[in-house]
Amino acid sequence: MSHVEAKAKALFTEIFENEPQLTTIAPGRVNLIGEHTDYNGGYVLPCAINFHVVACASPRHDSKVRVISANHHNEIDEFQLSNNIAASNKLWANYVRGVVQHISLSGHNISGVDMVIYGNVPQGAGLSSSAALEVSIVSSFDQLYSLHLSDTDIALIAQQAENQFVGCQCGIMDQLISTNAKVGKASLIDCQSMQTKHVSLPDNFSLLIVNSNKKRGLVESKYNERRAQCEQAANKLGLSALRDISLADFNRQQHILDPIIAKRARHVISENERVIEFVEAMSHQDIHSMQRLMKQSHESMRDDFEITVPEIDSLVNIIKSEIGDKGGVRMTGGGFGGCVITLLPTDYVDWITSVINSKYMTTTGLIPTIFVCSAVQGVHSKHSNIASYTSRFVS
Repeated sequence: MSHVEAKAKALFTEIFENEPQLTTIAPGRVNLIGEHTDYNGGYVLPCAINFHVVACASPRHDSKVRVISANHHNEIDEFQLSNNIAASNKLWANYVRGVVQHISLSGHNISGVDMVIYGNVPQGAGLSSSAALEVSIVSSFDQLYSLHLSDTDIALIAQQAENQFVGCQCGIMDQLISTNAKVGKASLIDCQSMQTKHVSLPDNFSLLIVNSNKKRGLVESKYNERRAQCEQAANKLGLSALRDISLADFNRQQHILDPIIAKRARHVISENERVIEFVEAMSHQDIHSMQRLMKQSHESMRDDFEITVPEIDSLVNIIKSEIGDKGGVRMTGGGFGGCVITLLPTDYVDWITSVINSKYMTTTGLIPTIFVCSAVQGVHSKHSNIASYTSRFVS
């Protein structure tokens, strides 16, 4: 049992004076390549990582949902099941409320729950702590009330909650990888059809995630603006989504777009082609091509999509200057801060870690946080052996 799971279960037992009937574990994710392509119907290549949100829950016999967040000083949120749940002044609680509302709106018959949530996915780092939270909650209701939801169903409900209740217009990638990831694999996701192909990571390579500790919040950032710009480009080009045009065809038509809108579209269209090329290279363990494509991806995010920041660019340059063509490095996540992902030979991890620690603070004044990650499975649940649950609450 992980520390995260043990803490969540202990807190549940302490507060509710019962063991939870269900423990649900949902991972965060890192995206190897394919940024801001998901909401444009394109391709992405994420993998789930060994950071999780854990939800411990038991069903109630009434319509009350009572949730405690161990990450927020054991704050409590209580509300009644409804198709029109009011927003909370606590941001974390709105992810819960949005998910529960959209389960109800999907026509599923549920009752209330007592729940404790706790996670170690770094928040504000672009590793999808919000999707892990959403997926853990949907999955908990699915298991407790036998809703028989598929991985895609769970992901769609979680996405709807974030889009329509929280207000961040994210695509489906974060939620879908949290539901259907496989151990040791990255997942090529077609965000239009939601079909997934699992692809093995290269032998003897590690995923090094470096949090720049330049904080960003997607809802408050220009994320939604970028999405609107992509939709504007697609409409002007007569497309349902930017994935429906090749880069060659776009280059012939881009003159009809405003120059800024054209830059945004160029990133998405070229990034889609890079994802497909990257999967092919990865299947042949062609590290040189993978490195080149990650470099091009970062440059496109920096120059055309304009979502990197000086701290992120500095971090990428520090790492690239050391590993050269032995591995790839790029910003990952929504942008405006957060993390970079490095795919590098395992033998290089200690050396690169020491270089980052020595140079990044000198350059930026920030202290990086470095994680060596593995690719893990998607959401899964553990049922307890207790026969019944009586709801209690200790103030």
